[in-house]
Amino acid sequence: MNTAPHPLVDRFGRVHTDLRVSLTDRCNLRCTYCMPAEGLDWLARAEVLDDDEVVRLVRIAVRRLGIASVRLTGGEPLLRRGLPGLVGRLAALGVELSLTTNGIGLGRTAVALREAGLGRVNVSLDTLRPERFAAITRRDRLADVLAGMAAAKAAGLGPVKVNAVPVRGVNEDEIVALAEFAVEHGYRMRFIESMPLDAQGAWDRTAMVTAEEILAALGERFDLVPVGRHGSAPAEEWRIAGTDAVVGVIASVTRPFCGGCDRVRLTADGQLRNCLFATEESDLRSLLRGGADDAAIEAAWRTSVAGKGPGHAIGSADFVRPDRPMSAIGG
Repeated sequence: MNTAPHPLVDRFGRVHTDLRVSLTDRCNLRCTYCMPAEGLDWLARAEVLDDDEVVRLVRIAVRRLGIASVRLTGGEPLLRRGLPGLVGRLAALGVELSLTTNGIGLGRTAVALREAGLGRVNVSLDTLRPERFAAITRRDRLADVLAGMAAAKAAGLGPVKVNAVPVRGVNEDEIVALAEFAVEHGYRMRFIESMPLDAQGAWDRTAMVTAEEILAALGERFDLVPVGRHGSAPAEEWRIAGTDAVVGVIASVTRPFCGGCDRVRLTADGQLRNCLFATEESDLRSLLRGGADDAAIEAAWRTSVAGKGPGHAIGSADFVRPDRPMSAIGG
């Protein structure tokens, strides 16, 4: 008879049920706030977990550690070859399955991913202006992203969540326009404070548009009714009065939610991170390829999470940037 797994708990009593799995560090955009124009030194194919390894680790997480939801990330996860097949194998584990993408490949993959068992998608979109999109991403692909979002909605990958990072002097003047766009198309808009996770190390707090500023801009256009935060979700949400539309703000810097964090992250090369801003990793790939059994991998996972710190400490003298940028960690 199957028994419920023992919860994955850290020393502060936080129960971890959400796993972010990066499928690749590669991306087909070159966003200025993420990486240099020439890209990065990508992982060699042999370093990246194959499908069998990903499935095994997720199976351990679900059946032995109590993980209930899995988000597939990158880099750009739609660049992973044979993705619908992998999605099907993960969905068969009975886990809530979602994916974060830049949207470029959704137009051709949304139906296959939905049929394979993917539940929903988050799409990154920082501007609605083609020329600005090309300047931010260094690629002229806005039309592809918009078409991909529509394809995802049509395929039933909903609610389609739209993630935007407002940056001062770049796109903060589109906060209201992006929210209006989301309301019009039935998407769920979320604004994210920029974080010190760029590969160049050029993050500047003064360029970060804060949650307070985002809400002030939205409040000039909409009547916002507080919804709050659902469980350990990172976004605080507000309903736009007179509609069913909800807008969220993820304020990792000015309103950190570390006290309720339930997430762990697995990088494309099989390193376990107990925090987005962790400075240490646990090497699950070596255990996998070294012949470790499931119990040993479970033990390593629990040890990593047990050592999780109280929070990221951005803004304090104790804060240390992680060695990896966001594209190599997985969002």
